[in-house]
Amino acid sequence: MTPNSFVCGTSDQALIYQTIGDAFDKAVEQWGDKEAIVVRHQGIRWSYRQFGEAVDAFAGGLLSLGLQAGDRIGIWSPNNIEWVIAQFATAKAGLILVNINPAYRKAELSYTLNKVGCKSLILASEFRSSDYIGMLRDIAPGINTSGDGPLNLPELPELQSLIVINDEPVAGMIRFDDIAAMAPPNAADQLRARALANQPDDAINIQFTSGTTGLPKGATLTHFNVLNNGYFCGQAMKLTQKDCLCIPVPLYHCFGMVLGVLASVTHGAAMVFPSEAFEPLAVLEAVSEERCTALHGVPTMFIAELEHPIFKTFDFSHLRTGIMAGAPCPIEVMRNVISEMHMDEVTICYGMTETSPVSFQSATDDPLEKRVSTVGRVHPHVQVKIIDKQGAVVPRGTSGELCTRGYSVMLGYWDDDERTKEGIDKAGWMHTGDLAMIDDEGYCDIVGRVKDMIIRGGENIYPREIEEYLFQHPKIQEAAVFGVPDKKFGEAVATWIRLNEGETLTADDVRDYCNEQIAYYKVPKHIRIVEEFPMTVTGKIQKFIMREKAIKEIVHD
Repeated sequence: MTPNSFVCGTSDQALIYQTIGDAFDKAVEQWGDKEAIVVRHQGIRWSYRQFGEAVDAFAGGLLSLGLQAGDRIGIWSPNNIEWVIAQFATAKAGLILVNINPAYRKAELSYTLNKVGCKSLILASEFRSSDYIGMLRDIAPGINTSGDGPLNLPELPELQSLIVINDEPVAGMIRFDDIAAMAPPNAADQLRARALANQPDDAINIQFTSGTTGLPKGATLTHFNVLNNGYFCGQAMKLTQKDCLCIPVPLYHCFGMVLGVLASVTHGAAMVFPSEAFEPLAVLEAVSEERCTALHGVPTMFIAELEHPIFKTFDFSHLRTGIMAGAPCPIEVMRNVISEMHMDEVTICYGMTETSPVSFQSATDDPLEKRVSTVGRVHPHVQVKIIDKQGAVVPRGTSGELCTRGYSVMLGYWDDDERTKEGIDKAGWMHTGDLAMIDDEGYCDIVGRVKDMIIRGGENIYPREIEEYLFQHPKIQEAAVFGVPDKKFGEAVATWIRLNEGETLTADDVRDYCNEQIAYYKVPKHIRIVEEFPMTVTGKIQKFIMREKAIKEIVHD
């Protein structure tokens, strides 16, 4: 009899039932004098003890802002030491950290802050072409005249304070570096009390994911979710206190925050941040000069590193492992990563934000073929089944929808019971929407994905979200967004647009409209203004025809 497509990860290592704060304190106690974190672009090099002191000081200062356990505090910033301090300090203060994509623009920012009712926001002053302070003031002009007390902003009614990462004072905001000095005299006692009250099953983090119905959803994760997932990802890479992990992936995403930071801290490894955002040369320099033993990235990052003009001048002899995830890995890229970068034990991961994120991961000694044709085997303590359209489990070797259950499944989408119920069924199974197949050895192959989802350089993009934004343009009657192949990013965003009668609009006009409000990676690369869409007899748009025509046009160009 053919076994069915149900797998359950086993392990001699029990799940860790403690809070992020407790786990961090344990790491500081155990590895106090060992190097913990290097932030090269800020000149930071701290031991675990120094890192712990900075976290405790910032956590104490947060108490002065009137933030209560369970309050939400956002962070809108590229990678820096402040981000990692905030990750642990907010946990110790019993707050829920809300990760905000550094690429977000005004519409996305205001929606996010109001959706979860952020009481405070930590923000960088700027990042690349984004003027964070300016955008926030555009949303809520009253910031400039708010004085020293709690904010009172009609546009952001829950927001009470702003913490800015900036050398100079900013009107209406508190400098990040000034927070620690604001701690009340009994801050240590208050933090101990909160530590006793914090529970592993409490919400600790909200990460926004694009939604098929348009607006982003706030996946709500617990201490228990992310602490264990980070730990077992580290176990799969065989991380120890002798390792040094280079983290060029963003902290706002689970890849950086969980697979990077928490995997390192739970194993006593050192973390190296090469730059505030991905720069291939900065990664190569960091890996070589810091003698990193592990490196994370999406396939496009590894390609950029391998193709750098002075790649061969760097020393990779100490590299051995890391994680490649976010998009399928071409076999030649994997071969080059192993042969040219010395990463014989590189692993592949699969998961989703809603599952903390990893459900499958290859082993360091899996054959090359398995590391490029599959996403490995199920993680410890995680259950997975593959089902058909009727919900029945299919036999091994048969494709169907991947569902996962266990410690890693989120609490739900913040303040959205309807969409939570759509994702998690009564038996606790998270329906991923991905099509997968499990072979007789338990290896999983992702054979498809949510019908319309676009994966651009590891970023999941749902067309409906972009379409709904385009619909708001007064000249646009209808928009259809879909993905097309792209040599650099795997996929690129394309759109066909129908205008209202008598209106004119250029592709550049559309890009300018998008650039002001939505993240750069969502801005359509290929734009076509058309008079009609291909339709079925029942009036449904046929995106596959648009995609075929768009691909032909791209090849022709």
